[in-house]
Amino acid sequence: NKWRIVFPNNGRQWNNWKQASMFYSANRIQTTKYTWFTFLPQFLFEQFHRLGNLYFFFLVVLNWFPQVEVFHREITMLPLIVVLLASMIKDAIEDYRKYQFDKTINLSKTRVYDK
Repeated sequence: NKWRIVFPNNGRQWNNWKQASMFYSANRIQTTKYTWFTFLPQFLFEQFHRLGNLYFFFLVVLNWFPQVEVFHREITMLPLIVVLLASMIKDAIEDYRKYQFDKTINLSKTRVYDK
């Protein structure tokens, strides 16, 4: 477990600051949930934990068997695809806005309190 240690710049603890700054050189705020590589798998994992999406997925899988087929296969997939696409677009826009806000916060100037 790594703890973040903040030292004031008063010269007394200069050796400890050097040691701690090596572990936390990329000290930044990150509130986004996804990256470019994890967006689709993590999004699908979260969506199929919801009971409604799991139910529609079960209907899609069930409808691919000719013995139990009620509707056309494509028609059964349509509600699930529409809901997943709408949620995907909403999550992508929300995460991109979080990324932009994090970027402005991380590039802003700060003041350091020192006696």
